[in-house]
Amino acid sequence: MKPKAVIRVLETPADLFRAAAAEFAQLATTAIQDRGRFAVALSGGSTPKSLYQLLASGAIPGIAWDRVCFFWGDERHVPPDDPESNYRMAKEALLSRVPAPTGNIFRIHGEEQSAASAAEAYESDLKKFFHLGPGEFPHFDLVLLGMGPDGHMASLFPGSAGLEEKKRLVVANWVEKFKTDRITLTLPVLNHARSVIFLVSGAGKTEALQAVFSDTEEGPPAKMVSPENGRLLWLLDRAAATDLPAQARAG
Repeated sequence: MKPKAVIRVLETPADLFRAAAAEFAQLATTAIQDRGRFAVALSGGSTPKSLYQLLASGAIPGIAWDRVCFFWGDERHVPPDDPESNYRMAKEALLSRVPAPTGNIFRIHGEEQSAASAAEAYESDLKKFFHLGPGEFPHFDLVLLGMGPDGHMASLFPGSAGLEEKKRLVVANWVEKFKTDRITLTLPVLNHARSVIFLVSGAGKTEALQAVFSDTEEGPPAKMVSPENGRLLWLLDRAAATDLPAQARAG
């Protein structure tokens, strides 16, 4: 287990969503106080969707939505109204239900004919927003990540070429499992974030979690996330954490 990782095990999925919402609100408050804005990269998937719905419900008050800037960790190569679109999910679950200015929403244009062009355009957007110079990486205040049963996060799947990228911020990553390109942030971007939170729920993730927190160097893509100067928090429900190694539980 990486020394920077903090693991919290919550009894139920509902407890996990409440804990994640409280973390989101606290990080937003701190970032806005310190830097005047909160830059967050959203994740797709069913677990983050439940978090977004909770945030939109108003159950966690005090979030200055006009100071939150929304980005995405990855996107499918589809239009924004496609049922598979991560942007569409976030819009329906959260963005359309809170007073978030449209100018604060930076989606990946997955409708581009070329996924590579969509990746280049999003990289340009990040460079402009974060005022990056050559060789610099953005410092997101928060990157939210889910994890698949195979241990992938964002659209960085086991064995995919995108895992080897060291210089680009965003790439079009071929996912052999689905025979398609996806647009994704790269590992250097994830590992330059001020805070990364994994949300993992359900018994179907236990094997991948065992591999992430094993003592071996090898492991699934999620094992490669380790912010250089940031915080790494794993929020797990009890079903997902059932077979965690003892040393991980102690962490």
